[in-house]
Amino acid sequence: MTMGPIESRFNAVAEERGAGLCILLDPDRHELSELTTAAEVCENGGADFLFVGSSLMLKDSFDDAVGAIRAGTGLPLIIFPGHSTQLSGHADAILFMSLVSGRNPEYLIGQQVIAAPRVRSLGLEAIPAGYMLVETGRTTSVQFMSMTQPMPRDKADIAVAHALAARYLGMRVLYLEGGSGGEGTVPVDIIAAVTEAAPGPMLVGGGIRKPEEVREKVNAGASLIVVGNSLEHAWTPEGIRELADAAHNA
Repeated sequence: MTMGPIESRFNAVAEERGAGLCILLDPDRHELSELTTAAEVCENGGADFLFVGSSLMLKDSFDDAVGAIRAGTGLPLIIFPGHSTQLSGHADAILFMSLVSGRNPEYLIGQQVIAAPRVRSLGLEAIPAGYMLVETGRTTSVQFMSMTQPMPRDKADIAVAHALAARYLGMRVLYLEGGSGGEGTVPVDIIAAVTEAAPGPMLVGGGIRKPEEVREKVNAGASLIVVGNSLEHAWTPEGIRELADAAHNA
């Protein structure tokens, strides 16, 4: 499939600004009005993209949550799904991910087959992405829910092999993730090794809280930084701006 406008924007932001900042909003952690306000704050603070998704989604309507975010922003809005039910026509695109670091067929291909017809019917741009979970010190939500083992944080060669496989399978975007609830972030040596061996758009997320952490990930090769639960209930334009500036000027 050809590259769509949102995926093209991934590349353009990296080329124009050095790297981009993506803010992940979790509908399970916020009321609808809070999601609208958070989206406004993120745009005013200089974020480049908004992601929306949840490991569980205990509340009733994912579609309402995405609609609430859309009401607060004109930024590109991309679904980062924890399950095939997390779909909405209010979004612009979906990270159509395969959890290539795991061996659970449900997250390698099962959920994707269920979601694919609805992604097409909703007219969402599907961005093919290889999702790679990296160990960060303790069990994270995505590790538990997906029943997969993360890659060792001290073995960059394992990450490189998975990244190459993902690229060869046609996944144009890589996502190195530490996961929600981890004690650390994705090590810079893994980011650098993957960047050298399998160049192309790379998202890095999980536990990133500070501008200096953003800068080190970008300098190692990340083209898009994803920040989520670490900013929960602390959304300010100034705080977002510090992170965005760190990404854009690393």
